[in-house]
Amino acid sequence: RKIQYHGRIDDQYGVGYIRENVTREDLAIALDELLAGKAVSEPQTEAVGCFIGRVREVKTDGKVTWSNQISRLFQKRCVECHREGDIAPFSLTNYEEVAGWGETIAEVIEDNRMPPWHANPKYGHFANDRHLSDEEKQLVYQWVADGTPEGDPKDLPKPRTFPTGWQLPQKPDLVINMRDESFQVPAEGTVRYQYFRVDPGFTEDKWITMAEVQPGNRAVVHHILVIVRPPQGFRRGGLERSEWLAGYVPGLRAKQYPEGYAKLIPAGSQLIFQVHYTPNGSPQEDLSRVGLIFAKPDEVKKAIVTTKAANGKLAIPPHDANHKVEATTGSLPVDVELLGMMPHMHLRGKSFLYEALTPGQENPETLLDVPAYDFNWQTGYLLEEPMTLPAGTRIHCVAHFDN
Repeated sequence: RKIQYHGRIDDQYGVGYIRENVTREDLAIALDELLAGKAVSEPQTEAVGCFIGRVREVKTDGKVTWSNQISRLFQKRCVECHREGDIAPFSLTNYEEVAGWGETIAEVIEDNRMPPWHANPKYGHFANDRHLSDEEKQLVYQWVADGTPEGDPKDLPKPRTFPTGWQLPQKPDLVINMRDESFQVPAEGTVRYQYFRVDPGFTEDKWITMAEVQPGNRAVVHHILVIVRPPQGFRRGGLERSEWLAGYVPGLRAKQYPEGYAKLIPAGSQLIFQVHYTPNGSPQEDLSRVGLIFAKPDEVKKAIVTTKAANGKLAIPPHDANHKVEATTGSLPVDVELLGMMPHMHLRGKSFLYEALTPGQENPETLLDVPAYDFNWQTGYLLEEPMTLPAGTRIHCVAHFDN
């Protein structure tokens, strides 16, 4: 006897994505070819899914244990999402839940799928950095190789606690729901990005010193972007002003602007909520919202401006695995402090690079390098310390696409 076909049923599911429609029914095609007396055209395909690891003998004298190093490492890097009621598929908060996932945990760390952080560590220091160092990865690999020993529970750290309400330093001055009624999230399938438009009723300009996006149902909300749509488009100092206000992704905590900094929402503006839902097997509902803290105009010393480098003539040739696209901002009219960057591409996005082109400097300075862009993670990279960019600087972006 000979195995004629080995692999997946179809190509709908892959690592990190779900196709809306099946493009190839591999098993059905193989069966049809066999019944027709033909050789199977593709006798083997890759079947993806959770890693099925073998049960290892636990080393009772292992130097790396759950109670000592691993629980602390997961508290620091993982449980922001991997806890009861949040977006991750399983919890990493206690030994009984974690031990059986050892092989899978090692696999996703080795593949750099988890924790979700895509910046090249050679460039920049970021306040929301989630990546594991090589030493931290080795701790996990050793723990799994030793059979995931528990160690002495007396060595466990105190459980990490998370706020259940607003993380803002004070009660928000205004809370804006994304809509009047909850959105119904189906039990399964792919939910297209949802866009909800809200008129906050601002009859005068508002300065925002802090904003927090709060998901209504963390179990199915993958990410939210809130943008401002002013009554007329606007442009300042030669730079295109985009409308970014705030966002939510799993693991991102609200960040207060530096003292004296604020973001302007012009009178008459609307807010647009872009929400990405991931069904979890049962019908759910969500009513997400954004909370705002206002600043008085005389308290504002520096305006926070979001600008963009965009290429409106994007055309990726078919089957090009590394298509290069470049865009550059206008020159900064004054000295500015850079607070963060957020690369944005869609499913064909492959890599993204930010460079500063500074007057008087021969070579560009790399600000952020994302060598393996992942559309599933809308990550903003927040600098640990503001970076001064002198007047005349331009931001040059280089993106690559795989089509």
